[in-house]
Amino acid sequence: MNTIQTSFKKIHFIGICGTAMGSVAAMLQDQGYEVTGSDAQVYPPMSTFLQAKGIRIMEGYSENNLSHRPDLVVVGNAISRGNPELEAMLDHRFYYLSLPETLKLFFLRHSRNLVVTGTHGKTSTTSLLAWLFEAAGLKPSYMIGGIPLNFAQGCTHQSGKNWILEGDEYDTAFFDKRSKFLHYLPELVIINNVEFDHADIYANIDEIKKTFRRLVDIVPRKGMILVNADDANAIEVTRQAQAQIIEIGFSENAGVRITNFNTDSRGVSFDLMGHTFTVPIFGKHNAHNAAMTIAAAHCYGISLENIKEFLLGFKGIKRRLEVVAEIKGITLIDDFGHHPTALRETITALRTKYPGRRLWALFEPRSNTTRRAVFQHDLPAALALADRVGLIKVARADQLPENDRLNPEQLMEDIRKQGVPALYEDEVDSLLKKVIPELKPGDVVAAFSNGNFDGLLTKLKEKLEATLA
Repeated sequence: MNTIQTSFKKIHFIGICGTAMGSVAAMLQDQGYEVTGSDAQVYPPMSTFLQAKGIRIMEGYSENNLSHRPDLVVVGNAISRGNPELEAMLDHRFYYLSLPETLKLFFLRHSRNLVVTGTHGKTSTTSLLAWLFEAAGLKPSYMIGGIPLNFAQGCTHQSGKNWILEGDEYDTAFFDKRSKFLHYLPELVIINNVEFDHADIYANIDEIKKTFRRLVDIVPRKGMILVNADDANAIEVTRQAQAQIIEIGFSENAGVRITNFNTDSRGVSFDLMGHTFTVPIFGKHNAHNAAMTIAAAHCYGISLENIKEFLLGFKGIKRRLEVVAEIKGITLIDDFGHHPTALRETITALRTKYPGRRLWALFEPRSNTTRRAVFQHDLPAALALADRVGLIKVARADQLPENDRLNPEQLMEDIRKQGVPALYEDEVDSLLKKVIPELKPGDVVAAFSNGNFDGLLTKLKEKLEATLA
């Protein structure tokens, strides 16, 4: 531990309820630091997880939240100038770091780091890879942008020599506009896919490719890059790599090819490297995620026979096809999906998991990209894969010019043109008043949002219990 680290006793997180922020905060609390935090959006599962750890959370941002004078302030990437707590931090010259800098300072400089990246599948792939290392007895440290069901929390420091990190291409902080994953000192990088997202910070796909090329540039010559052989953008960004590249996918030209893919209500199975693997996850995209983790784990000495056994013990991640309730034959699903590709793949996976059942997709346009018109023509095709669709108003719509904003009424109209009934209401309560009378036993209701969706699933559960009692 260096001199700077030993001078820290009290660490405060501004924006603590972000999935990665909360996970790192919990890990530092476990390391013996006195951790506090603040956030404007305090809701489960992260809020209850942090409270169970004994971390004091202050709702809302205020100069008073710094009255205990922390030795270090960790600033979340959603925090911007004008935030009263941030302004007070700057006025009083508190020592501050971004979350990725905090990880690098405290943990990453002397470890072997495996970084999982891509527009989609990062959390699932990172969780599965960490589980394989854990099941093999390698005691990995890990940072996962969610709450994996195989672990007590999404971020922890253990005695093994490996760190397994979810590498986000989003910017680092208000004072550092580089991608988070550029701070993680990678020895091995997984690139699952490269698509357009984060329209608030990237103007086009070329800018996203540029930041992935920067990541490729910092992988050492003795390192390794596992790349999706089925994704042209992912292949393109690795062309100038100095590290060894392994292409993994369903394509015939993949160096490590996935074959004999099958799926049913129990999960997926496929052949890879001369072995058949079965995983209790759903969707072709998740089979690809699993193939990436198999190849990575095998590179670090875990036998394929052991990997076959360990995969069967994978439990999944909260808010990834998570069943939150079964009420009189109606299944309620919580999912983090918000990008059109993720929605398409997840709805397709639900079809496999629940064959023959009527599927509802309730969607909140909340992310910085889906609030915008950029996916106006892509979202209808994805959501129309369900049997019924429901939508509420665009989150924080007043912050966007009308011509740059997703038009929910047009979205609903485009879905109806594809023969799928679609409902639109401004508020969750109004939407549920229309949805609930149409529900019947056997229905599967999936709520898609990268936020709380105004408590939709909790409200729906309570109303169904009262209605069907």
